[in-house]
Amino acid sequence: MKIKDINRVPKHITTIGGQALIEGILMRGPKDVAIAVRKADKEIVLKKNKLNTLGMRYKFFSLPFIRGIVGLVESMVFGIKALMYSAEFFDEGVEEEKKESFLDRTFKDKAESVEIVLTLLFSLVLTIVLFILLPSFLTNFFKKRIETPFLLNLVEGLIRIAIFLIYIIVVSKMEDVGRVFEYHGAEHKTIHCYENGDDLTVENVKKYPILHPRCGTSFLFMVMIVSILVLSFFGWPDPFLRHLIRILMLPVIAGISYEINRLIGKSNSALAYYLSYPGLMMQKIATVKEPDGEQIEVAIAALNAVLTNNKEEDLWK
Repeated sequence: MKIKDINRVPKHITTIGGQALIEGILMRGPKDVAIAVRKADKEIVLKKNKLNTLGMRYKFFSLPFIRGIVGLVESMVFGIKALMYSAEFFDEGVEEEKKESFLDRTFKDKAESVEIVLTLLFSLVLTIVLFILLPSFLTNFFKKRIETPFLLNLVEGLIRIAIFLIYIIVVSKMEDVGRVFEYHGAEHKTIHCYENGDDLTVENVKKYPILHPRCGTSFLFMVMIVSILVLSFFGWPDPFLRHLIRILMLPVIAGISYEINRLIGKSNSALAYYLSYPGLMMQKIATVKEPDGEQIEVAIAALNAVLTNNKEEDLWK
């Protein structure tokens, strides 16, 4: 299937999305979030919880632009919790008597929450260093030859994209990560099958492509493009102010990127196609791989768990 065909509007565009885990998949529906994991003995374990997001509780957090910022943080929290949960199945039997960790000894019942916060902080620091400080530092070498602030921001953005590409390509070569990317492909194929109205069977799902225009990879690429345009308004000030502006503008850029993705996600226009094309290519290069039948079974189990009787509830609006 060609990339243009992937971008074609299906019968039912859903807001249901997922995340690949360690031998498993997380699916988030309109009311529930489900995790399906394939254990070493081949059994599929399914865990399902009711969604209770800030947007569901308070209207303010579901407003345009605000919902993108809040949703990004909540998705990271959901994802980290799900990864930790899926990893537990493969820690079993490694050590008969697992030593109590420093966090368990220090924080007791709150150890998991502290671990999630520390993981989020580490992810944020890594993002700032790799995708803010490093591109800005490297761009400074061009300052003597390029005087226009917009062009400097453009060079910085291209360097940021190059670093991201190198990062995901290197990571994709790791064997364990390769398995995760296969589950990523299973998630995409299963959602394609659902959106096109086919029964969720392994044979039906296999027919669909591994690339999906509403993937998180495409969202990350959109963030990088929007950052070039937004940061250009601030010129090219001294290093301290430049880095501070980039950090402070991260939520704004995320909110704008989210709204753009919502608009192009259900569009069949040429503009939507060209805007989503780079993200699809990034998926193709590194972040998704072709799954096998067992991985597709896991994706189907996770998706079925979050479906409701009313399909209008998960419709992309």
